Amino acid sequence: MDILTNEDIKLMVDTFYGRVREDEILSPIFDDKIKGRWPMHLEKMYGFWASILLQERSYYGNPFIKHVDLPIDKLHFDRWENLFYRTVDDLFEGKKAEEAKWRARKMSEIFQIKLSLAKNSDTKIRPIL
Repeated sequence: MDILTNEDIKLMVDTFYGRVREDEILSPIFDDKIKGRWPMHLEKMYGFWASILLQERSYYGNPFIKHVDLPIDKLHFDRWENLFYRTVDDLFEGKKAEEAKWRARKMSEIFQIKLSLAKNSDTKIRPIL
């Protein structure tokens, strides 16, 4: 079964973040940032992935800016990718499933580059109002 509906997106996101919340490396980072707002975060992630994979207009925002000040590095991104890939592979197969993994890898690469630039820059990255 491939990722084709909003219910598929919800299953992917819920399963993935369930694993994140149990992970000894990622859970402290996410729990500290999200605190008790997990339902709100999951709703945003449903919209984010539906926008990417189902071409819906259900997410608006700048996901990178939320990560700028987090104490994360390659170890965290590698673990995030591994959990994401495992989640997708456990639940789905097909073109959209492969696209989800490809897009996750590209986001990870881009975020790591941008975070490196931000940390090595005198300019503070701020959201555009």
